[in-house]
Amino acid sequence: MVNVRENIGLMTLSDPAEGGAVEWRISDSAVDYPDAVAAMEARAAAIAAREAPELVWLLEHPPLYTSGTSGKAGDLLDPRFPLFSTGRGGQLTYHGPGQRVAYVMLDLKRRRPDVRAFVAALEDWIIRTLAAFNVRGERREDRVGVWVKRPDKGPGFEDKIAAIGVRLRRWVSFHGIAINVEPDLSHFSAIVPCGVADPRYGVTSLIDLGHPVTMADVDVALRRAFEEVFGSTAARVPEPS
Repeated sequence: MVNVRENIGLMTLSDPAEGGAVEWRISDSAVDYPDAVAAMEARAAAIAAREAPELVWLLEHPPLYTSGTSGKAGDLLDPRFPLFSTGRGGQLTYHGPGQRVAYVMLDLKRRRPDVRAFVAALEDWIIRTLAAFNVRGERREDRVGVWVKRPDKGPGFEDKIAAIGVRLRRWVSFHGIAINVEPDLSHFSAIVPCGVADPRYGVTSLIDLGHPVTMADVDVALRRAFEEVFGSTAARVPEPS
């Protein structure tokens, strides 16, 4: 079967003709989830009004769970950390230290107003980033996110290494992706991650796969891959005071 997401013109999501470079922000300390959502919503509104440039914001959260628009109450098995309901797509997932979250605020109306193409481009961004560390990430038609095969665990076993959950408002995106660099993987056991209960499908990280990379290494790879898929980025912008 042909993967339709490989044939929808990812590169047409690159720089809009009248747009500038995408701002690139990295938070050095953990950001509380409600604060991040409020900041994203404000920036997305400013982008839609042409009052601010597009932004990619890299950060980590303290340990917490979030539930998207398809979330099910029964997927929270052990409420050991705070749970936040959110308007992004998807189901339950975990965020915490050692996981690189990238919130992506792009104006798709100027780039390409196509949600499927945007999600496919996010997948491609993750896959290119993982390839920098010799990790083969793959997309699946029946499962959201990016996966790696785990033949060491048995035939047909795969682990999720990155999650995707986005929301659009006036064709400006927010929320984004999360790549597991070195989180505590036991924290995923308190939920049914993204609603996938099949025991053949677990969760992994770069460190778990035997790649001793730092968060800074991942940030460099993310930026390089982002520019390949979405276009140029500006110098890192300072944190707001």
